[in-house]
Amino acid sequence: MTFSFSALLLSLSPGPSNLFIMACTVSGGRVAGASAAIGMALGSFTYVILTALGLAALIVYSPTIFTGLTLAGAIYLVVSGGLAWRAAGELAVQSRPRSAPNRLWMRGLMVELTNPKTGLFFLAFLPQFTRPALGNVPEQLLVLGTLYAVIALGCDLVVVSASAKLGRWLQQHPRLAKKQEQGAAAVLIILGVVILINALPGMDLK
Repeated sequence: MTFSFSALLLSLSPGPSNLFIMACTVSGGRVAGASAAIGMALGSFTYVILTALGLAALIVYSPTIFTGLTLAGAIYLVVSGGLAWRAAGELAVQSRPRSAPNRLWMRGLMVELTNPKTGLFFLAFLPQFTRPALGNVPEQLLVLGTLYAVIALGCDLVVVSASAKLGRWLQQHPRLAKKQEQGAAAVLIILGVVILINALPGMDLK
């Protein structure tokens, strides 16, 4: 019960993931937001499995592996945001294509995997709720991590539902449509830049 409540509070707290999902939903509707949320959940499940196998520590504390993964994700987000910004300036509202769901869940996955806080959360937070006396700690980590991922997904879908209403309102105001698209693109670019800045201190620039 304590873990579930803590996971719920963490999932509801404002952060890059909520902002990303809101931007996707406002720009592309419920399906787009849900796709992004599913991608985030897949990222969490990936960390769950790695933590249970003891590999998350290797990724987080290995400068080469973690920095490489972080840089790749940051570049992916910045490029995706740049392309979306250009498309927003070229396409009319009536003819703008919705981003394919497979692209959105992939972006969500990259946001989650390249977020340092996610890896550190699974390393520092989950072990506090394990009970070695009960045996099979990896299995306990797997169960707790899965519970967290499910709770986080549920919270993200609530964000999708609320953001969809804002998206419908914006669609009724065509003059704001271009800014809506550019705002969603800006979120991708900003997230990529923030991730890149966070990665720089861990890089060996010699």
